[in-house]
Amino acid sequence: MEITQLPEECISLIISFTSPKDACRSSLVCPLFRSAMDSDMVWRRFLPHDYHQILSNSALVSSMDSLSKKDLFFHLCDNPIIINIDKNMSFKIDKESGKKCYMLAARRLSIIWGDTPPYWGWTSLPGMSRFSEVAELWSVCWLDIKARIETNMLSPKTTYGAYFVYQLNEYSDGFEENQVEFRVYFEGEGDVNGHGGSRSVFLDPLEDEQQLCRDRGDGWIEVEMGEFYNDDGEDHRVVVCSLMETDDYRSKSGLVVEGIEFRPKSGI
Repeated sequence: MEITQLPEECISLIISFTSPKDACRSSLVCPLFRSAMDSDMVWRRFLPHDYHQILSNSALVSSMDSLSKKDLFFHLCDNPIIINIDKNMSFKIDKESGKKCYMLAARRLSIIWGDTPPYWGWTSLPGMSRFSEVAELWSVCWLDIKARIETNMLSPKTTYGAYFVYQLNEYSDGFEENQVEFRVYFEGEGDVNGHGGSRSVFLDPLEDEQQLCRDRGDGWIEVEMGEFYNDDGEDHRVVVCSLMETDDYRSKSGLVVEGIEFRPKSGI
């Protein structure tokens, strides 16, 4: 018996045990596979099991049930959704794996002296940032920024990267000659898995040092802070991401912070 002789529902069930990427590839086999791939049975399995809860405080909540599961999946891949009551977190789905991605807005970060002029200010960048406010560094010698996220929010059995998302404005100073130190670790345990260590990066690198800083294509720059493995995600551990530059007490200015993003690492 050839597989094309199976009922379409059976083919949909088989495809649902693959990945979003493989499901899309299967649609090229024949019209029957294309129809089976479009089924809600397939894409419901690729969506996070708790997507209703995640989106319950978002603008999408009123319309998501009217979308097919496939349309909802790709909408969440291509359009980060602002979630939570405070609107300081966004959610999207990784297109290849269907795993969860989050960005914590600058307002969700712990920024030393973040609410103390003349050290830091808060500004709105409509059309540039997904969030209502970003943090703008006016002048500090002690740069200290931290983010915390609970592992139960993330997809299990997944290696995540943490990415610092920022700009440097026309008044930026102090980042060409001084590296910032990034660390990613489980709270109370030091470096993640004992081998994460720290990494030092120039946020305003010379041309031959730009491999660590990447233009995101949305007006922002990102640099990887580190990575961690989220095992089962149900133990309510907390991952801490830290950025510091305090060594020579030189004044720093002009850093604009959108947030810190957590997303699955490709091919891991």
